Amino acid sequence: MATSGARVSSETHDDLEREKILTVNQGGCEVSGDRRVVMSTVLGSCISACIRDSVAAVGGMNHFLLAEQSGSAKDRYGASARYGAFAMEQLINSVLSKGTGRKGNLVIKVFGGGNINSLQTDVGASNVEFVREFLLGEGYEIASQDLGGNFARRILFKPASGRVFVKRLDADTGKTVCRQEMALARKRTVTPPADDIELF
Repeated sequence: MATSGARVSSETHDDLEREKILTVNQGGCEVSGDRRVVMSTVLGSCISACIRDSVAAVGGMNHFLLAEQSGSAKDRYGASARYGAFAMEQLINSVLSKGTGRKGNLVIKVFGGGNINSLQTDVGASNVEFVREFLLGEGYEIASQDLGGNFARRILFKPASGRVFVKRLDADTGKTVCRQEMALARKRTVTPPADDIELF
């Protein structure tokens, strides 16, 4: 079941579409403080975090998928967990470096992790569990979320204001999104971060 704590924005979908759209694809990470920019992505099992420095009015979005799982207690999410950690660290560090540099000013919203294909392992649930545990481990709270469920989502994020628009997509679109995500994940060559990378 999807969980949500997002405030309803007074802006409509059409208002957002008239802005400068910046698409964030799987493996992508974008950061901006331009008031005209709207970041856009489509998620099935994937996760996107939308993170904003509330003082500097700078924000960004990432988009990642943990495609593998391991039975090992040491690496319960599989080798791709390092890719997920890298995606989160990359976004947090980019927002901090372009903003005030203060972790306490970050507002974090997370989306995605749907179980789109009932015939496959619920990769989305693993993604949701991962992002929650990652943020908890780094001392961050999730300000709002729309996670899980059995549908794909389109996310529009205004980094300068922090407003987010979520549109839940129909089942046929969701299946197409799922196929595309998994195909990209299978082709992906993960370049994990160095062991000594630290959040600041």
